[in-house]
Amino acid sequence: MLGSAFNPPHVGHMVLAQEAAAQLGLSIVLLVPTGRAPHKRIADDPGLAVRLEMAAAAADGGPIELERYEADEARRSEEPSYAFRTLEELASRGNEDLVWIMGADAAAGLGEWRRPERIFELARIAIAERRGVRRRDVDAVLERLGAAERAAFVEMPEIGVSSSMVRERVAAGRPIRYLVPDAVAELIVERNLYA
Repeated sequence: MLGSAFNPPHVGHMVLAQEAAAQLGLSIVLLVPTGRAPHKRIADDPGLAVRLEMAAAAADGGPIELERYEADEARRSEEPSYAFRTLEELASRGNEDLVWIMGADAAAGLGEWRRPERIFELARIAIAERRGVRRRDVDAVLERLGAAERAAFVEMPEIGVSSSMVRERVAAGRPIRYLVPDAVAELIVERNLYA
C-alpha cells in the first residue's frame, strides 16, 4: 500500500510504487488516498471525491490499483484515517504479507503515528530515501520502535516532483504534462483544479 493525499498523484508516487513492486516482489500496489488526515490539513484540497478520482485515474489497473477503504471510512465517520486501521482492514480480508510504502520523511516521523507498533505487527515497511532526510535518522526511529527488521529501503531515482509543486504550477498557468499521469492532467484541466 502507498498512502498519500494524492493531491494530485504525480510521477514520484508512480515510480515509488513501481520500484517497490519490482524490488520487493510485490504482485500489486494499492494506492490508498487519505480519508481524513490525522496530523495536518490537506492543502488546497479539492475534496475527497476528487482526490479519489485522481488516484483512480493514476492507477493503471495492472500492478497499481486503487484501494478505497480510507475514503469510504471518511464518508461514514468523522474519525481521522490511521494506517494501522487500514492495515487491520486489509488483513481482515485475508491479505497476507502486507507492505506499507512511504518516503523517508514519513518514516522519520513514525514515532508520532498512532499505534506504530501495530503497523509493524501487520506489515513490513518499504522506505524510499528522500533528500533532506538522513538515513541514520530513519534507522534511529526504527530501532527505537524495535522495528528495524520489519523495514527495507527501496532505491529509486531522485524525482523532484511534489504535489504542492504541481498545484503551484497549475495556479501559475505552467504546464504539468509529464509531471503527473496523463489521465490525472486531463482531470485537472477538466475540473479546473488548483487554478
